[in-house]
Amino acid sequence: MATGQAPSNPVPAMRTYPPVEHPVVVIGPQYLAQYPVELAVSTKLWSLGENDFKVSDINGTLIFQVKSKLLSLHDRRFLKDAAGNTLVNLRQKIMTMHRRWEAFRGESKEEKDLLFTAKKSKLFQFKTELDVFLGNNKGEVPDFKVKGGYSESSCSILLGDSNTMLAQMHRKHSLASTILDTDSFGVTVYPNVDYAFITALVVILDEINADRSGED
Repeated sequence: MATGQAPSNPVPAMRTYPPVEHPVVVIGPQYLAQYPVELAVSTKLWSLGENDFKVSDINGTLIFQVKSKLLSLHDRRFLKDAAGNTLVNLRQKIMTMHRRWEAFRGESKEEKDLLFTAKKSKLFQFKTELDVFLGNNKGEVPDFKVKGGYSESSCSILLGDSNTMLAQMHRKHSLASTILDTDSFGVTVYPNVDYAFITALVVILDEINADRSGED
């Protein structure tokens, strides 16, 4: 029997997140971090006229909340900070060929306060992919892309048509979520990326995925 010291087991490598070349700021620079931000998003699946989200950090501290107004002409979601101040309101445009959401600063509806627009990349999709255009982008090339699944459990948010990863989302399934009729997913936002903006995109993606009435 060998008396020498057993070789030590290899230590799992740490994933490194290459920083984006320029900080990605859409809602505000106060939502940038120099480290990967892990967020937990939970939503109550069924509530009368409302579909509220809570967004917490790894310690369970409330970071954002999303309030909804569904019983109106336009579906609207309000992304608020922990104190209840509205950062962005998200409005669904019903009468468009591709399902389209617009994000305005605060509670404004004015064109000058349009931060970004998100729409399905294609009319017919087996998995949801979104093109995201900043308010001042009137062209055809999106500033960001969301590549994910209609039935898949994860998605990625990329910079433009590049492979530069900005964030990843993973849906979580548990017995508790089934019993409590809640839905939850984790989001990893890479360093120097506006995590309020990523949260708004995750809300839009979830709303589009939840609408299974047709391929629009």
